[in-house]
Amino acid sequence: MSKETIAIASDHAGFALKSTLIEELNALGFDVLDLGPFDTNSVDYPDYGHAMGDAIAEGKAKRGVLICGSGIGISIAANRNPAVRAALCANGLMARLSRQHNDANVLALGERLTGVDVAKDCLKEFLNTEFEGGRHGRRVEKLGRA
Repeated sequence: MSKETIAIASDHAGFALKSTLIEELNALGFDVLDLGPFDTNSVDYPDYGHAMGDAIAEGKAKRGVLICGSGIGISIAANRNPAVRAALCANGLMARLSRQHNDANVLALGERLTGVDVAKDCLKEFLNTEFEGGRHGRRVEKLGRA
């Protein structure tokens, strides 16, 4: 059985946390699709949010992780793609609920606002929690409406 691929991207303000979470994903046994950037030079977060949206829509990964300074801008950019349900999470409970109730497929984090241990907890909750379906399924379907 092949390992699940998790896509990951950031902007320059999220680069350090992205590097840490890549190591965590590898340690947890996931394949990682690194969408960039590959250094700390200034970049525009929408480019990486859109790259995540494309990766999810094209089936290169079913789930992903996005990081910018606050997590806000990059999650907004990713959510422009209808294939994405990016959830900005500040703790493990939010990450778990984003999966259980909203079937989030992208975890968004803010490096300037989230400590490394909390980010790792968010990642683990996001990866280990299944969507509950049921009444939540009806609601998630409505998210795709224009």
